[in-house]
Amino acid sequence: MIKYLRLTVPVFALFMASCSSVYMPNVPNTPMLSKQGEFSGGGHISLKGNASINGAYAVSNHFGVLFSASTMNNERKTKDFGHKLVEIGGGYFDTFGPDDNRIIEIYAGVGKGWSDITFRDYKNDILISNEVQEVDFRKAFLQVNYSSKKKNNLRLFGTDFPINYGTALRISHLTMDRFFINGVVQPKEDNIFFEPIFFTRMALSKTFQLQYTTSSNIGLKSRKYMSAGNSIFTIGLIVNVGGK
Repeated sequence: MIKYLRLTVPVFALFMASCSSVYMPNVPNTPMLSKQGEFSGGGHISLKGNASINGAYAVSNHFGVLFSASTMNNERKTKDFGHKLVEIGGGYFDTFGPDDNRIIEIYAGVGKGWSDITFRDYKNDILISNEVQEVDFRKAFLQVNYSSKKKNNLRLFGTDFPINYGTALRISHLTMDRFFINGVVQPKEDNIFFEPIFFTRMALSKTFQLQYTTSSNIGLKSRKYMSAGNSIFTIGLIVNVGGK
């Protein structure tokens, strides 16, 4: 079932990405912490140019703190999309399994985001309308991560690269603080998003890993602007030091 989901989610994500929303998700923090003193950091980029950075530190053998940020400035003829988002959080992690190589993480946190979107309509290459949406919003999230450091090997060019997988289930509540269209104040919206995330990591060394992340974004409320119109499809580089 998990393998089927890994195949179907990228297709669903591409479908969802064709919609329009003022909310652009970041790559969730999935640090795979395993003991006190471990640090995990990462940088990710999507095809649209949405860049995310993540950091996490294990304060104790079961408590970790998180920081995430993302930004994008995508300019096209008919649509410009700019956004910034920062998050902080913390929570519980533990290892289990016969070889103590499976990890469960439960994190909660808050964030703040800004989006600026411009829509342009042309007729015969002449601009006939222009709509600028400006949004500030706050965010609260709860997520559960499951991952395994049990490795399967991928053999490339005569070299074995360890592969492992993980899943995160995130619930995010977003509320607009400000909303303007062409400088005119608009009614504020909120929404609750369910974001299932799947990631695959290929170890380049004991410290560095490549990560492929994909997800869908499901809005639990019907909203015109704060809707589930964007999803995650990124490639990133992960650094883990000090773990088991």
